[in-house]
Amino acid sequence: MEILIISVFTIGYLFIALEHNIRIDKAAIALITGVLTWSIFVFYADHHFIDEELHHHLIEIGEIVFFLFGAMTIVELVDSHQGFRIITDKITTTNAVKLLWILSIITFFFSAVLDNLTTAIVMAALLGKLIKNRDQLLFFGGVMILSANAGGAWSPIGDITTIMLWVGGQVTINIVQAIIIPSLVCMIVPLVYVSFKYRGIIIDRPDINDGAISFEVDPFERNLLFILGVLGLLFVPIFKTVTHLPPYLGMLFSLGILWTVTELIHKNKTGESKYKLSVAGALSKIDGSTIFFFLGILLAVGSLQSTGILNSLANILEDVFNGNLYYINIFIGFLSAILDNVPLVAGAMGMYEVQSTGDFAVDGMFWEFLAYCAGTGGSLLVIGSAAGVAVMGILRINFIWYIKNITFLALIGYLSGALTYIILQ
Repeated sequence: MEILIISVFTIGYLFIALEHNIRIDKAAIALITGVLTWSIFVFYADHHFIDEELHHHLIEIGEIVFFLFGAMTIVELVDSHQGFRIITDKITTTNAVKLLWILSIITFFFSAVLDNLTTAIVMAALLGKLIKNRDQLLFFGGVMILSANAGGAWSPIGDITTIMLWVGGQVTINIVQAIIIPSLVCMIVPLVYVSFKYRGIIIDRPDINDGAISFEVDPFERNLLFILGVLGLLFVPIFKTVTHLPPYLGMLFSLGILWTVTELIHKNKTGESKYKLSVAGALSKIDGSTIFFFLGILLAVGSLQSTGILNSLANILEDVFNGNLYYINIFIGFLSAILDNVPLVAGAMGMYEVQSTGDFAVDGMFWEFLAYCAGTGGSLLVIGSAAGVAVMGILRINFIWYIKNITFLALIGYLSGALTYIILQ
């Protein structure tokens, strides 16, 4: 059974990678792969057990999908009111290197506060307002994925895996001082490398009216939606910290507030202007295939977790690396680029118990390094992280293109940050 499920998963992954060659949307392949792996599993397990496992995974998947859906709607709503002009009008440089550093630093610190998925969605929307050339746009999008994942790794609320470790009691707020320097190195090393490659290149900025709506947005409405959008996104981690409820509820609450406000300020408008400035208009611009791709991939990975394949993999790592915690975590980071980092971290949390002292104590070396590796290792492939999948869907980044242009940058950043942490230890 395990071999059959792994084979289906591998073939599905290969078809996703070759999306542009076979000309089948990756979302369709992901859905087929996810359902097939569970269909195979059902012939070898009790139906009651399968139902329980599916319900368990559906809750986790639903939380991510609703979070993604809410965040994308808020971003599109702000964009429809030209709210991002408040930022883009202030970023006037056309120097590629300067722009890359500015956006990367913004992304890095925003990810620690908002989380890397939300930040990636926001930055993908911003890039379209700053860069006209398609190749440059894709490259900047790839680098933003690296910065978002690096920024999310050092904050307790910056990435879903650090949230898991924080809620589980493996790490505390002290993870900030332990991981921030390796995370900075993870972002800076690729930027330094790219700075030489992009030296002297000028960014082709889009015309201010490119893609703009056919009517002028009232400045008050533009500023109001921008401020409410930013506050709504910032409210999500606060909501999570105060209520201990899942982040998607905070995101949906923020969306509800913005929805209500737009209904009130546009109640006297009619026709096209009202539709394009409404949530209905924002929803029409969201790429639904990204949502279904998330759903399919997470279903497939969930089957690997429920069948025990991931736990077996964790035990194999323990034997192969003779219990060397540095090597185990670094390899988990590489696996995060292929498999979802959530079940990998969950598997590690299940394998090792929190101890009173040593590497497995609260804020111990193993847990801190796990947060870094699982958070940043996913950058190696475009579908290795939630941020990567979101940007991939918004900017239409090709899997193979990402490997050719971004994977090497992600690799040198990931390994440099890992080495930095080991040296600091």
